[in-house]
Amino acid sequence: MREPFITLTTTVIPMELENVDTDQIIPARFLKATTREGFGDNLFRDWRYDGDGNPRPGFILNDPARRGEVLAAGKNFGCGSSREHAAWAIRDAGFRAVVSSHFADIFRNNALNNGLLPVQVPAGCLTRLFAILRERPDAPVTIDLERQRLRFEGEEQHFEISPYKKECLLKGYDDIDYLLGIREKIEEYEKQRTI
Repeated sequence: MREPFITLTTTVIPMELENVDTDQIIPARFLKATTREGFGDNLFRDWRYDGDGNPRPGFILNDPARRGEVLAAGKNFGCGSSREHAAWAIRDAGFRAVVSSHFADIFRNNALNNGLLPVQVPAGCLTRLFAILRERPDAPVTIDLERQRLRFEGEEQHFEISPYKKECLLKGYDDIDYLLGIREKIEEYEKQRTI
């Protein structure tokens, strides 16, 4: 089981880039591992570090003043290949949610399957969030999964999520945990089935 996601209030790391693909999130050369741990060290590797492995001072994740459990990104986040490792890397780096105006479908599903909440909001809402974060880097956001609301600076925005994935996140379940949670119902159904 994972940590349940109910309500999260945190600061935000803003990355105002559009069309960020999964190879930029986690470059292909780091996909050799078969467990989910350690991918966070290479999140946005080619943007975060130079060829010698030194942090690039202009990249937002290298700014010591920027901390938070939410990544805000431009539209079409997670496009490109279907690698699940992109969600692993973001989660392993300490992010619990990503806010954008549009997610690639495969990335959205991979994120939800790995305990990372993709919060899709209208473009205007995202623009206002970025503007606030430019003025006040420490401005908090609250994500209320039960009510499906993103709140910041007096703004409240509804977001959609499938009821099944919402229940899994609220309870800290993956798909197997969910099935084990309804084991008695499955067994009862199987007893009543005619072959």
